[in-house]
Amino acid sequence: MNRLIQFCFIACLAFAFNAQSEEMQGAQYKELGPWQVHYIAFPSTFIQPKIATTYGLERSGYKGIVNISVLKNDAKNTAQTAKLTGTAKNLLGNKQTLTFKEVKEGDSIYYLAQVDYTNEEILRFEIEIQQNNQFQKLQFQQKFYVDQ
Repeated sequence: MNRLIQFCFIACLAFAFNAQSEEMQGAQYKELGPWQVHYIAFPSTFIQPKIATTYGLERSGYKGIVNISVLKNDAKNTAQTAKLTGTAKNLLGNKQTLTFKEVKEGDSIYYLAQVDYTNEEILRFEIEIQQNNQFQKLQFQQKFYVDQ
């Protein structure tokens, strides 16, 4: 009985640690040189049709949106303008070029691109960020699911 209680306690600790690490990953930003780069990739069906139309995005169960924002890595985290280019590559090596649109809303600046995917496809993103003579590379991956 004592061993069962100990096992349950360890299992609960492991679950809590895993939940916390997933929560920390949810922040999804990396410090790259002078910037704090926030990023997320998600299915385009997560946004409302009106918002998609406003930003010229296609909503589809097979299209994702990549959202990147570049902030100055200081106390104020000021939004930065930059030039973004990049690719998304699946595990078979099929590559898509990402075309980013700059969106400004008040003091916020972010960059949106769309990407095609199939169900349970993992895409590896490689995005080059340039501002004047500063260059940095953001790399991350995302698994997508088709929204039925």
